[in-house]
Amino acid sequence: MQPASTEASAPAPVSSPASPAVGSPVSSAVGFPAADLRLRPGSRDFRRANLALFAAGVATFVLLYSTQGLLPVLSADLGLTPGQASWTASAATLGLALALLPASALSDRYGRTAVMTASTLAAALLAVALPFAPDLTTLVVLRAVQGAALAGLPATAMAYLAEEVHPTALASAMGLYVAGNSIGGMGGRLVSGWAAAAWGWRWGLVVSAALALLAALAFRALVPRARHFRRVPVDARALAATVAGHLRDPLLLRLYALGMLFMAVFGAVYNTVGYRLTGAPLHLPQSVAASVFVVYLVGTASSASAGRLTARCGRRGTLYLAIATTTAGLLLSLADSLACTVLGLVLITAGFFAGHATASSAVGRTATTGRAQASALYLIAYYLGNSLGGTLGADAYHSTGWSGTAAVALAAMACAAGVTLYATRRAVTARRAEAAAVRA
Repeated sequence: MQPASTEASAPAPVSSPASPAVGSPVSSAVGFPAADLRLRPGSRDFRRANLALFAAGVATFVLLYSTQGLLPVLSADLGLTPGQASWTASAATLGLALALLPASALSDRYGRTAVMTASTLAAALLAVALPFAPDLTTLVVLRAVQGAALAGLPATAMAYLAEEVHPTALASAMGLYVAGNSIGGMGGRLVSGWAAAAWGWRWGLVVSAALALLAALAFRALVPRARHFRRVPVDARALAATVAGHLRDPLLLRLYALGMLFMAVFGAVYNTVGYRLTGAPLHLPQSVAASVFVVYLVGTASSASAGRLTARCGRRGTLYLAIATTTAGLLLSLADSLACTVLGLVLITAGFFAGHATASSAVGRTATTGRAQASALYLIAYYLGNSLGGTLGADAYHSTGWSGTAAVALAAMACAAGVTLYATRRAVTARRAEAAAVRA
């Protein structure tokens, strides 16, 4: 395996001359102060920034997946197939994906912290309306609007960290932000699932809204003032040029593809695991099935340690390990055994969060201009992967059971392995060419 810096030697991101005007942090291209004042481990503001983004991740994922742990209850109460019920989860991620680029442009104009705060509070307030939805159509529409409202936080969080945190600490800071995502995903699914088992799915949504609102308020109280952000006007042509530049960069395209493929697996698995646990042959009660989301703690650990793993194995080495771990979990989950299913979920969750943390932090390091847009493009691919994988996985479950869901997920991991292998071969070829040029 090659060190993480090897792939970074691929062609640098292509940016138009207009790109620095859109979303450009104060980077080395523009000029950080001679004494670099970005946040480093050990400082009070570094700890506050980590805690704030952790809370933001909790709020985002509590709201984004507030219906995912309720899908079997929704199906039973409203007479829905798994594919129909899964739209309550997929609609939110689809709305978020479509709103990410506009949200990133707003963050360039109004500031990272302002947009993140408005995003989390608006989405939490919209969550209050969800329990009163009279039918599936209304619920899906509200979820899509809520997803769009949430877009300001994920579109901006990675850019905020890339601007405010010293590069040597970026991977660990990003890992903690992703760890907040896993805590939010776990906590939201646990409490909403337990509440739904006791009082119905509407009360499950009420509990999710309350938990997310508390996390959003904690974020606002903790987040340090942005010191390296420079406000710029929103320029549609410059924005388009920046996006086009990122889409011409082969390394960024590979990272976007990996984010989409990992999230397709996660969406397919977690949109259907509730049906797997409550249906034949396991037949678990809803309250017990909801408890399986405690495996998210594994994601918290694997994402937080992704930086150390990358330093040891390299970026591609970490990705290979994440792919192998996820694949092993999928294969293990095929056994009609509760122990194998739960252990399989543990491995799938660990592999997913390690792969996502590695790819997402690499986007922040690779894009030297237009970081907000680079992060937004990654997340568009990521959440589109969730919507696509979640819907395909649920339809496959409805047709052929858990083996169909696992087949969809395994195909995505095979594609991720192909992308990573292609990157490895490119890096090896480039190194050989450089060595030949030196000898010449």
